[in-house]
Amino acid sequence: MHTPIVPSVAETGAPDTVRPAPELTIVIPTFKERHNVAQIVERLRSLLTGYDWEVIFADDDSPDGTATLVRSIGEHDRRVRCIRRIGRRGLAGACIEGMLTSQAHYVAVMDADMQHDETLLVKMLDRLRKGDVDLVVATRYLDGKAMSGFSAGRSLISRWSNAFAQRLLGVRLTDPMSGFFMIRRQSFEQVAPRLSTQGFKILLDIAMSAGNNLRVAELPYEFRKRQHGESKFDAKAALDFVALIVGKLSYDALSYRFVLFCLVGLTGVAVHMSALQVSVQAGKIDFVFAQTVATIIAITWNYILNNAITYRDRRLTGARFWTGLVGFQFICGIGAISNIGVASLFYGADGRWWLAGVLGALIGTAWNYMVSAAFVWRL
Repeated sequence: MHTPIVPSVAETGAPDTVRPAPELTIVIPTFKERHNVAQIVERLRSLLTGYDWEVIFADDDSPDGTATLVRSIGEHDRRVRCIRRIGRRGLAGACIEGMLTSQAHYVAVMDADMQHDETLLVKMLDRLRKGDVDLVVATRYLDGKAMSGFSAGRSLISRWSNAFAQRLLGVRLTDPMSGFFMIRRQSFEQVAPRLSTQGFKILLDIAMSAGNNLRVAELPYEFRKRQHGESKFDAKAALDFVALIVGKLSYDALSYRFVLFCLVGLTGVAVHMSALQVSVQAGKIDFVFAQTVATIIAITWNYILNNAITYRDRRLTGARFWTGLVGFQFICGIGAISNIGVASLFYGADGRWWLAGVLGALIGTAWNYMVSAAFVWRL
């Protein structure tokens, strides 16, 4: 059986249809944004008439059919592309994957919730074309622009996190938490190996990883209110922010996921002490029994939060959630024994109780993290 030979362009005399990469790629990370996709595409078509562009929706396998809708639009418009990320979750990872897929000269990132003013894309592109900057950031704080799209609570958190990033980390941006920016693709390619695929704030990571190697310009815009869907900004984003900061301050010696695991563990300590207090004081339960119950409650709490936050890209559901819980309880039980054994050993040799306690806790935490990653949330 012979494989049919397809005639080449030269043999058929058909015109050469080879086309260079577009000048601009717009990357839009999505999760359950089906109601916004068509409107975004239509706005981009209207705005970018005469420009050579494409849009890549990096979708975290949305259950509402976001990827299916994007593909149906892309069947009739080659400028609309989709990356369906199965088994992977996270805004930063989606952005990085979409940007690395691009071959354009410039790559922009914007949200799918219509809160970013897409008309700013033209000004960003014009600014980059001048050749004197590598990154253009849309800022919500330059020139006193209003934060009309934010609730009072979210606005406060945003301003505090911005101030923290600017003063402690030396980031030279008025809005380092912005999710709306445009960068030269070659500049992004250089910094990409140092970026975390986990987390929520890709621009902050780029700014921290690049240091002073990027020439930056900022353009003001007014943050709009979300039209459809739910905001992705919540308590998880706060933990993501802290984990990213700690990881970068340690020069990535501490992995992003390990930092999140430790932060969740700190909340578990508070849950443990609260359960112990209620059991002993209100319930009048024997201390040893109360301590056992509090430990089980804290471990369960840590498992639920780690499953939802630290390992949300590997999240266990259904029957696997319950088998994972049993496994996590067992692993942490061994970790507690290791904690006590190591602490006792160091205390006997050194005599400083606080040092022994810290070392025991570190060993126990490292054990819990490494073993649970290998056996509970393994891919």
